[in-house]
Amino acid sequence: MDAEITSLEERLTSLLAEYRGLHMENRELTTRVATLQADNSRLEEKLDAVSVRVENLLKRLPPEDSQ
Repeated sequence: MDAEITSLEERLTSLLAEYRGLHMENRELTTRVATLQADNSRLEEKLDAVSVRVENLLKRLPPEDSQ
């Protein structure tokens, strides 16, 4: 009976350690996802701004048939 209790205590200790590790990893990944989402939004805004600038530059070019 004591051996079973000791075995269960060891298993519980192991599971708690694994839980804590996974919990920490989950928090780190959640933070990383938030950072990447913010970066993605910032890059999308830059891309939109560049697209507008390119479109405006293309509008200023003379038509091809007038060369």
